[in-house]
Amino acid sequence: MNFIQQAYKGRNDWWMYVLTFISIFVGIQFASIPLMITGYFAVDGDMDMFRKEALDNFMKAGIDKNLFLGLMIFTFIVALFILYFFVRFLHKRSFKSLITARPEIDWKRFWFAFILWGGTVLVLSLVGVYLSPDDFVWNFKPIPFFTLVLVSFLLLPFQTSAEELVFRGYLMQGLGVLAKNRWFPLLVTSTAFGLLHGMNPEVEKLGFGIMVFYIGTGFLYGICTLMDEGTELALGLHASNNIIAAFLITTNWSVFQTDALYLDTSEPSLGLNTYLPVFVIYPIMLFIFSRKYGWENWKEKLFGKVEEPVIID
Repeated sequence: MNFIQQAYKGRNDWWMYVLTFISIFVGIQFASIPLMITGYFAVDGDMDMFRKEALDNFMKAGIDKNLFLGLMIFTFIVALFILYFFVRFLHKRSFKSLITARPEIDWKRFWFAFILWGGTVLVLSLVGVYLSPDDFVWNFKPIPFFTLVLVSFLLLPFQTSAEELVFRGYLMQGLGVLAKNRWFPLLVTSTAFGLLHGMNPEVEKLGFGIMVFYIGTGFLYGICTLMDEGTELALGLHASNNIIAAFLITTNWSVFQTDALYLDTSEPSLGLNTYLPVFVIYPIMLFIFSRKYGWENWKEKLFGKVEEPVIID
């Protein structure tokens, strides 16, 4: 059974998917309450300031950046728990079937993608700092920084795993069963993943051109999942990207405002760093993965039909 066919190991009534997504949305709202309460007290209960500053930019309200990051990640931990509950007890199938079509989760794949992408981002970021030193300010503060590194490695994988297993796992398998093909779930999940990031402050600063990067990233993760018959590579790529982004370079306008090593003070604009990954680096990543893992039959795996397998008890 391929990755999308894993959904046939359980129940797939349409209302189950609707109920799961509604529950995840509601759960995230409740999980956001600690963050909202923290923001409220950070402005001493001043509701005008809370509406103006805390809801728009929590850091302006004086919240510790590591605390903010932890409270934000908490919402994803809740989402991941809700997803686990509904897959196991409503759909009646194993949570592993949401992650991979292999007999066991291949952690070597995860770590290969994690290290490969982490090294790539690290090198490209430091080259950017070297070429434009006036745009970056050294921002190293020992205690906040090492706390950030700890929070990033321990908690950020929950955030990235929640996004991957909702989009590349649950939604991709559900849409594949519904549409009976592979291209439709790839298109929808990649686009939806990008549009979800449309609420990020980067879009307000850079315009909707940045959506090329977000949607392109969604396609990278989706193609890896379909070609590799599992989410291990996508999980590694996503976790590595967000962890490095959290503690290496930050700005005062991005969604991740952390006590990173460098503060980017340049005027935000769409440029080479937006389009180079999508049109150059991502294809190179796919080529590397395809050679290492022997990917073949691209047309069938990305555009082929999805049929219900015959399961023999």
